[in-house]
Amino acid sequence: MTRVSLSDPIEATRRRSSARSERIFDGYHKSDGYALAFDEMFDAQGNVRGPYKGIYAELAPTDASELKARADALGRAFIDQGITFSLSGQERPFPLDLVPRVISAAEWTRLERGIIQRVQALERYLDDIYGDQEILRDGVIPRRLVTSCEHFHREAVGIVPPNGVRIHVAGIDLIRDDRGDFRVLEDNLRSPSGVSYVMENRRTMARVFPNLFATHRVRAVDDYPAHLLRALRNSAATNEADPTVVVLTPGVYNPAYFEHSLLARQMGVELVEGRDLFCRDNQVYMRTTEGSARSTSSTGASTTHTWTRCSSAPTRCSGWRDWSTPPAPAMSSSPVRSVTVSATTSSSTPTCPP
Repeated sequence: MTRVSLSDPIEATRRRSSARSERIFDGYHKSDGYALAFDEMFDAQGNVRGPYKGIYAELAPTDASELKARADALGRAFIDQGITFSLSGQERPFPLDLVPRVISAAEWTRLERGIIQRVQALERYLDDIYGDQEILRDGVIPRRLVTSCEHFHREAVGIVPPNGVRIHVAGIDLIRDDRGDFRVLEDNLRSPSGVSYVMENRRTMARVFPNLFATHRVRAVDDYPAHLLRALRNSAATNEADPTVVVLTPGVYNPAYFEHSLLARQMGVELVEGRDLFCRDNQVYMRTTEGSARSTSSTGASTTHTWTRCSSAPTRCSGWRDWSTPPAPAMSSSPVRSVTVSATTSSSTPTCPP
């Protein structure tokens, strides 16, 4: 396999360019195609915004062809390293904008407070929907709007997860309006994914623009797996002193398999498929060569769940939000071990015998 150097195509471009090429900001302010959109880098008078001054100084002398060469090299490097996603049966590199978005510390602090508040409100909403349903009785939300939703699972009504946590991972999509204010585009609570690309993109950007990272105080993202692992351990049943955490994946052909494997590796936990798990005595277990491991909570590249017990109905595990009909119960004599599981999609649902 050929190793791609990010500097090679850049140097080749420089050698081929004897005359001055078009710089990336040449003619930028002459275009009015985005006049109604908020400009992250420039204000209405064309002045560089404070947080972007360092980035502008780094990028302004850059030829457009050089920036394209860097982008092409990144795409090849991503494919070489397996940092891809599947679309229409083809493996494609995850798109990365070489001009980073900068959020000041003050703005980030305000965003962080708002997102925490929002997720707490969503947690209480789910607690009520699967509990007393006061919000439906009071008519705040039409009952039919909830009960007719394909993602509302009546089987989970009345189930209280360990420590009351239903939302372990939240993917909140943000956009800016024309005034520059952040607004929530959508809340992804059921199958959030993409954090692995954030970590890989940050490492790659540090290689492409080392000067920017040397001159800016950038918040780290590589500690995400440690935070996720701690959250999963804390979401386990209170009587679990040392819960076993695993990442549950549908398999290598899943579009987000790269993320599943990366999170498992970074957290130092097992990567398992649905066939590796089963239920016994109202508990989820993982088959291992050493013994059985009981499942206490689960998180995944796409979703996070806490498994507490199995319901009396065949092929149902209470606490699992993405219901599907798993294969017939397969009772294996293989050793098993209790686990805290990171689930990804409904196709990974473990077998729950009656």
